[in-house]
Amino acid sequence: MSDSSIISTDLVELDVDFGSDTTEVITNLAKVVADAGRATDAEGLAKDVLARESKAATGVPGGVAIPHCRSASVTEPTLAFARLKNPVDFGGPDGAANLVFMIAAPDGAGKAHLKILSKLARNLVRKEFIEALRGAATKEELVELVTDVVAGAPKKAPADEPEGASAKDDDGLTLVAITACPTGIAHTYMAADALAIAAKEMPGVTLHVETQGSSSITPLPEDIVKKADAVIFATDIGVKDRQRFAGKPVIESGVKRAINEPVKMLEEAVAATKNPNAPKVAGGGSSSSSDSSEAAEGGLSVGKRMQQAVMTGVSYMVPFVAAGGLLLALGFLVGGYQIGEQVNGIDPWKQFVTEYSLTNLPPTTVDFDGKEVAFAYPAFALYLGSVLFATGQAAMGFVVAALSGYISYAMAGRPGIAPGFVGGAISVTLGAGFIGGLVTGLLSGAVAMWLGNQKVPKVLQSLMPVVIIPLGTSLVVGLVMFLLLGRPLAAILSGLQNWLTSMSGSSALLLGVILGLMMCFDLGGPVNKAAYLFATAGLSTGDEASLKIMAAVMGAGMIPPIALSIATMLRKNLFTAAEQENGKSAWLLGLSFISEGAIPFAASDPLRVIPATMAGGAVTGAISMVLGVGSRAPHGGIFVFFAISPLLGWIIALVAGIAVSTVLIIALKQFWPNKTLMAQAAKDTAQAVAA
Repeated sequence: MSDSSIISTDLVELDVDFGSDTTEVITNLAKVVADAGRATDAEGLAKDVLARESKAATGVPGGVAIPHCRSASVTEPTLAFARLKNPVDFGGPDGAANLVFMIAAPDGAGKAHLKILSKLARNLVRKEFIEALRGAATKEELVELVTDVVAGAPKKAPADEPEGASAKDDDGLTLVAITACPTGIAHTYMAADALAIAAKEMPGVTLHVETQGSSSITPLPEDIVKKADAVIFATDIGVKDRQRFAGKPVIESGVKRAINEPVKMLEEAVAATKNPNAPKVAGGGSSSSSDSSEAAEGGLSVGKRMQQAVMTGVSYMVPFVAAGGLLLALGFLVGGYQIGEQVNGIDPWKQFVTEYSLTNLPPTTVDFDGKEVAFAYPAFALYLGSVLFATGQAAMGFVVAALSGYISYAMAGRPGIAPGFVGGAISVTLGAGFIGGLVTGLLSGAVAMWLGNQKVPKVLQSLMPVVIIPLGTSLVVGLVMFLLLGRPLAAILSGLQNWLTSMSGSSALLLGVILGLMMCFDLGGPVNKAAYLFATAGLSTGDEASLKIMAAVMGAGMIPPIALSIATMLRKNLFTAAEQENGKSAWLLGLSFISEGAIPFAASDPLRVIPATMAGGAVTGAISMVLGVGSRAPHGGIFVFFAISPLLGWIIALVAGIAVSTVLIIALKQFWPNKTLMAQAAKDTAQAVAA
């Protein structure tokens, strides 16, 4: 692939009317790419670009928009361009955009083409380039303009400076910045260049930028990091090796703010260098915010940081839950439920894995301290099932520690991991469970972060992250838990479990409704994750109440994608072509308990989709609880049917919830239509009929 092959005249449209909204423009540009032979499926490409657009608007300063994605439909790296006769709002700071680049990268391709795409993105912050695009008289002239910037040699920084540094001497302040966006194609590099250009106009300020994009990452030299007076994190994802900047004043925001307000961010960073109370970098973890008011205050709010830390902990905990829970369910499938039922205080599965082996299989009738139990499964199945169950128990044993450890990590970086895990283990020892894990994670993160911000003699600096911070924080967390918080938290958890165990009738119905509403409210967001954490926390205990909650949560989380998929099949004319395409696979995501399959629908029409799916989720949760359905598996949806009992009751709950949501979705879209989406749907239908 040559740099010049990324764009050609058949990928350029000048002064065209591509519709009145982003969906129409993106759909038309995707068709241009497909007609040029660069994509196998225009609808598939449009769907992928719209999915990226739903996460964050792609409008940038200068009346420009850069919708982009990686897509399996794309056959080679491509730039499609449209100069619009009627500007369309892509969420940019200057209002509607009339210059639109669609950046289409092949899914799973190498990084060479991403460097070319990043060159274009970096030039979109240059006013002279934007004006040249507006003034191009022919397609050939525009292709030449774009080819020149993507094929041109990159500007070289001085030998002692990384690329992205503003050209100044060593006098004055030294600032460093990290830019990163989820896709890593465009915004990452535009933010970097916007900051670098703005820094050149600020006397006495030297800026060095590290782009953590998809094409490559060149870390800032260690000596520059050391002498940096302040740090700017313009990111929508976690900062890699964040702990390098520990103790530096920090300004944080989403990546788009660096594109839209680079001067203001630099001024805030300069002000932070003179403010001893300015927020400091504590280490690793992930932070992002697109809220300018928060960023203007010099960093993210305490509440936002805590929320992000808890979400980070939950995201790292989920693989332990999924792996452990499914192994427990497989253990029951292979060896029968009897292996998990205690007899005279003895766990059959534990006895089988510790006292027997493949060459010495357990008997099918066992005496447990005077009580004889006859197992229904053959000896080999009992042993293999016990091994699976024991492996699952080992994984589930890390759940609370992982939750606590990674909450602490999100707040304080690597030094927070050890004390976080220690705190989680103490929570389990004291019976404080997941509530204790939440508390110890936040406590250890706060203590480790505070210790990391203390000024110490140079001789101790190297010992801080590996010895002093983990030791001191673990000591504090241990003392606080054993002497103060451990027993009260254990009492709270015990009371909660007793309350859940006693639930029946109307109270069980109410709990099911609440859990169902939470699961469908934000489709994988904080509220959804809170309900899921609540359900999985007691799964390893195997008590009846926890199993019922797990079944209700999993069933409710399956409703949105399935209902939306059925609605697109029943009433295609109410949905756009992109939504119809999403509907073809959403049912499978729903059956697999992947609530996120409904996000494309909710993002484009939240006022109709979210209430309708919440109603169905509430119905499923309520019926599941009332019928006493239990699930021993934390994930898998319908594919772990063997771990759900009674299965018929769960299916009834699912069918009822799906029916309610499907009817409401169709009714709301028909009788309270979204005019923009309906216009697009009508246009898509007409095009389909004509074809």
